[in-house]
Amino acid sequence: MPDFIKGDKDFESIPTVKDKALRINLNENIYGTFAEIGAGQETVRNFFRAGGASGTIAKTISAYDKDFSDAIYGVEEDGRYVTEARLKKMLNHEMELLEERILREKHPNKMYFAYANTVATIDFAKKYKGHGWVGIRYQTDAEEEYSEIILHLRFHETEALLQQHTLGILGVNLIYGAYYKYDTPKKLLRYLYDHIDKDKIEIDTINFSGPKFKDVDNRLMSLQLIKNGMTDAVMFGPDGNNILPARILYKKNILALRGSFRPVTKVNIDMYEKSLEMFLKQNKVEEDRTETIFEITLSNLRAEGEIDEEDFMDRARLLCSLGHTVMISNFQEYYKLVEYFSRYTKMRLGLAMGVNNLVDIFDEKYYRHLSGGILEAFGKLFFKDLKVYLYPMHNPETNEYTTSENLKVHPRMKELYKFFKYNGKVLDIENFNPEVMDIFSREVLQKIEAGTDGWEKMLPDGVAEIIKDKQLFSCPASASAKA
Repeated sequence: MPDFIKGDKDFESIPTVKDKALRINLNENIYGTFAEIGAGQETVRNFFRAGGASGTIAKTISAYDKDFSDAIYGVEEDGRYVTEARLKKMLNHEMELLEERILREKHPNKMYFAYANTVATIDFAKKYKGHGWVGIRYQTDAEEEYSEIILHLRFHETEALLQQHTLGILGVNLIYGAYYKYDTPKKLLRYLYDHIDKDKIEIDTINFSGPKFKDVDNRLMSLQLIKNGMTDAVMFGPDGNNILPARILYKKNILALRGSFRPVTKVNIDMYEKSLEMFLKQNKVEEDRTETIFEITLSNLRAEGEIDEEDFMDRARLLCSLGHTVMISNFQEYYKLVEYFSRYTKMRLGLAMGVNNLVDIFDEKYYRHLSGGILEAFGKLFFKDLKVYLYPMHNPETNEYTTSENLKVHPRMKELYKFFKYNGKVLDIENFNPEVMDIFSREVLQKIEAGTDGWEKMLPDGVAEIIKDKQLFSCPASASAKA
């Protein structure tokens, strides 16, 4: 039983896989196609076994041979078949065929659907555990436009047969949820794991679209994936849609900035611009093969108790409005973040951070759970081709700056710090803007909530207007009226 289902008042009433498939089959108006590639016809198998499938299944297809698959769905330019693009081609093709062959005039009440998956299960050598794309395009009313749910999963099981079985259950859960839980998308998301242990699969990307989900913000759905323990990290782009991390991180140089961004300030942007400038000057770092990620940890979102979803959305909207890619992670320690990036790339990595963050990295209390303690963590952190770009801290009383040369770590960590510092792993950001050094997000937030003037100039161009217009971060309506 997944941990996040325990205690759910609806748990006891969760229907079996067979019951779900049978309920779909017995609905005389639900009618569609199953197209499954790479792991057998595991989803449709459940519908055949449940009984009454003749009224539900128009066709089932499994085009395993690549040439045969290309003849049906078209050739993939990159030669890859387990992709979102392939899944969408499958959904488009099958839905077009369904509408072409089953005339609406004869079946005015039919609610069409096309379910598809394209999957690679674990390889023979068991080096790659496998992953896949799963989706459904469907109607809940014969006269409405189609809605769509598309997700990406990673298998954690180590036997192909087990992965196939799990995929079949997930498919049933998705189809059932699409028809009977669409009005509560957060629950629909959780119920994808009905009868599936959380450690069997990881869902790291999901996007909802169409009329049934017109009010769903996919960034909030990303947050649910993390909160529910379905994955450790999610990403979304400036358009608000979730992005498969592997798609943009694969074989890329990566520069990451961790922060609260509550709200994003001129200091954050100065750190981003100046660290990126230095990062791009590194050997073998090409701009067109570089991704910059603004990362917020779950522990940061929980800093003041339970996660405030509206507060999260405020931060996300502002970062997206500035054109940035955002990552939400469950990695409190930096070495876990670096390990995550290393899944996808062996190219250069950079972390831009302030002085306090670097001091925390050298705090032993964060590594007591590791048998090798801080040395094990640092082996994982700096073993990779990683550099830290350190943004200085200004003391307005003494007008002094704390940099890598004069920052203080615990006495026991002094020699360890020197080792990494003088081996070129820590670089100071020297061309920073001194005029923004004394801006702090918490002070800006206090001013916004209190309706105090003057906070606008502390934020990047256009951000204050968005905060006022949409009354983000509890910005008073009166402040909005001054815009």
